[in-house]
Parts: sequence; structure tokens; C-alpha cells
Amino acid sequence: MTSSNSPISMIIDCDPGHDDAMALVVAARHANVLGVTTVAGNAPISATTRNARIVLDMIGSTAPLHQGAHRPLVAPPRDASYVHGKSGLDGADLPKPSRPADSEDAVGFIIDTCRAIEGVWLVPTGPLTNIALALRSAPDIARRIAGISLMGGGSFGNRSAAAEFNVWADPEAAAMVFEYGGKLIMSGLDVTHKLQATPQRIAKVRALPGQLASVLADLFVFFSDVYVSRHDNMQGGAVHDPCAVLALTHPQLFTTKPQHVVIELNGEHTRGMTMIDQRGLIERLNPNCEVVWDVQAEEAFDVIVQAIGHYSK
Repeated sequence: MTSSNSPISMIIDCDPGHDDAMALVVAARHANVLGVTTVAGNAPISATTRNARIVLDMIGSTAPLHQGAHRPLVAPPRDASYVHGKSGLDGADLPKPSRPADSEDAVGFIIDTCRAIEGVWLVPTGPLTNIALALRSAPDIARRIAGISLMGGGSFGNRSAAAEFNVWADPEAAAMVFEYGGKLIMSGLDVTHKLQATPQRIAKVRALPGQLASVLADLFVFFSDVYVSRHDNMQGGAVHDPCAVLALTHPQLFTTKPQHVVIELNGEHTRGMTMIDQRGLIERLNPNCEVVWDVQAEEAFDVIVQAIGHYSK
């Protein structure tokens, strides 16, 4: 869909969130970002939209920003302030946003863009509400997009023993996305927990000149301190969301496997689980998803550092 010399076109659907901020920086450096849409998730929608604008401002991006769903399709709204703080980007002295979102119709923007331009990748790094609403409202875009590369899911959970936050927050939306029938790449906790912002890696960001590097280093420290304090054996924060971008822009850094994945909606203890069919049985279901299992972590983090350095002057 793109030549080796032309960047992949994508829409980033996010809920910034420390790791979403890093994903935006990497995407701006290595992809053609047609727009950014926001969803409630790590923080309420007003905060995630504000945070997205601040990050776009700091990297000088002119990509349009559109605010989206303020709550899940069915489930009650629940955020991740216990990880990201009340603002969604606690831990750094952030500049004020230059302006509000360009609209409050993220779903309309996704639909219009995918109808106007064939071969766009949708890259959701938060709950899948906006993506599900777009696919439900305009089923024709499923045939026009290149695919969906998402951060979410995994063979274990973080919000429950079985469910990862993004899928757990809106499992009905996730089920719609996993059933849409096109190319789907899932970067779940199995891979994202292998890409950690260790003190040594944060030091690489801190050593860069400029305001952006200083702000992002502070964000990394806050985020990593939360992760280290809440886990038995983690050396830094799990840098989840850039994986969904890097799986497209730097696929050589990842190990993937085509597998069948379904979303559990009704289990008392497993609601929001991404059930990955790992059986060796011949009669297993056909794959509907490319599951990302491993990453060359040092090389991937270096890509993040280089992207930060590109914008931090």
C-alpha cells in the first residue's frame, strides 16, 4: 500500500496517557499522520484531548485533532488515573494547549478520511470505542483501510487477571473491531511489557537537548515509578503504545504470529479477556489477527529516543 520510500498513512486514535504521548512522537517522525482522534480511557475525554493537543504542539505537528467518545459503548466510564495521574500526564511541567480540538466528531473524521483516502492504517492506542463506532456507522470503510494496528489485549491482564485495560474498558467495542474482517495487528501486554523505560533508557532521553526531551524524560520517570512500585519484577514502565506504531513502521523489530483472537464479554472474572487460540489442533479457528509476541527492546527504544531527539531542539 506504500512504497519503501513513502511513509505509511495512519490515523492515531489515543487517550494520552504517558505512553500515548510517546506513540504520537514516533508516529509523527516515521509515518504520515493524517489526523489524531481522542477517546476517554486513561483519563476523561477533556483531559485526553488536552494532552493530545499539548503533545502535538510540542512537536510542531499540524495534524488535525478531533475529540471522540466520552464513554464506552455499554460499560460505565472508568479511567486509569491510578497509573497516569489525574491529568493523564502527571509528572511534568506541561505547556498550555494552543487551542481546543478541531472538532468533537472523531468518528466522522475517521469515516470521511478513510472514504477519501484508500489504504489508511487505523492505530488505536486506547479503548476501541471510536473505531467500533466508525465501523458500525460506515461498514464500507472496512474494505478501504489497510488495517488496524492496536495496542491492547494479551495472554494475561493488568486491569484484571485476564483483561488488559484498553479492551477491559470497552469490550463490546473491542469485539466489534476483532470481528471486522480485515487486517488486524494486536500489540498486547506480552510484547509491551518487554519494552520498558528503564533508568538507563530514560537517561538517553534526559541527555537530549531541548524542552521536549526534558518533559518526556520527566513523564517517563513518573510513569516508570508507578510501574516499578506496582509490580514485582519490572525495571521501568511498560512503553505500551509505541508498539502499535512501530509494528507498522519498524516491523523487523517484532516477532508475530497469525492466530485467532476473540473477546470475552460475559465471564465474571474474564470479561475483557483477549482469548488467543494457541492450540496445536488442526481444527483450530482460522487466524483473524497478527499477534505480536516479542520485540527487540533496545533497538525499539532507540527509535523512540531518536524520534524525541528529532523534535527536541
